[in-house]
Amino acid sequence: MREMERASIGSLELEYELVGTGEPVVLLHWGIGARWAEPLLREPALAGRHRLLNYHRVGFAGSDRVEGAISMAEHAEHCSLLLGELGLGSAHVVGHSSSALLALQVALDFPEAVRSLVLMEPARPTPPTEVQAEFVREFVQPAVGFYRDGDHAAAVDRFATGVFGPEYRAPLERGLPGGFEQALADADAFFGQELPAVQDSVLTAEDAARIAQPVLAVLGEHTAPAFPERLELLSSWLPNVEHFQLPGATHLLHVVSPGGMAEALAAFFARHSVQNAQVV
Repeated sequence: MREMERASIGSLELEYELVGTGEPVVLLHWGIGARWAEPLLREPALAGRHRLLNYHRVGFAGSDRVEGAISMAEHAEHCSLLLGELGLGSAHVVGHSSSALLALQVALDFPEAVRSLVLMEPARPTPPTEVQAEFVREFVQPAVGFYRDGDHAAAVDRFATGVFGPEYRAPLERGLPGGFEQALADADAFFGQELPAVQDSVLTAEDAARIAQPVLAVLGEHTAPAFPERLELLSSWLPNVEHFQLPGATHLLHVVSPGGMAEALAAFFARHSVQNAQVV
């Protein structure tokens, strides 16, 4: 685990690190493990042009824990408070899978804090199709069952197989060494708090229509079947959306292609930078 600083937001402390210089970018880690951002932090296309904020959300890694449920709205408030505590102001906000819901929530609740949004294969909304129902039957329900039985390794493996594909372990280890072990360490946060928060999160077409910031909707070329349907539905609701497909990628996206993902992010941020807005 990387050595990180700590910041206080009210009664809670969060681990964080700031890398690079330039306009701020918030990298919101996915729910299955706290070490999500590390491949992007090493990419000069981003760190060479932007100030990257990587932090561990409440319940994950060494950040403080809370008892009981924690909602996406609470996570969004934490993000806003951390931006204020660090004096970063408005930022480009990047979310992936479950944390894409958090990015959307930040934009809805704290629009002044969000310059642009990147939504990498969001976990919601879920259209009522057989593809989505099969994903729940084959992967989510068995994973939750393993977790409740105390078999965290089987729970993480079953869920990861569903979202990343059956051959995920080798590319995960290459792109994010120790990522599976971190997912095991964060299993209580994921299965006990993150999944319930995702299931309780209700994003409507009316909510999405309120998001005026530019959005980059990202899809991997070879991602799991559930994600294209979800992204297509969400994109149809957003008023200001651009699309990017990462060649050769599964739901692991930046883990298997960090350079390609970093270049796409940097290009999107450049199109929607403060300088460009001032010129316009």
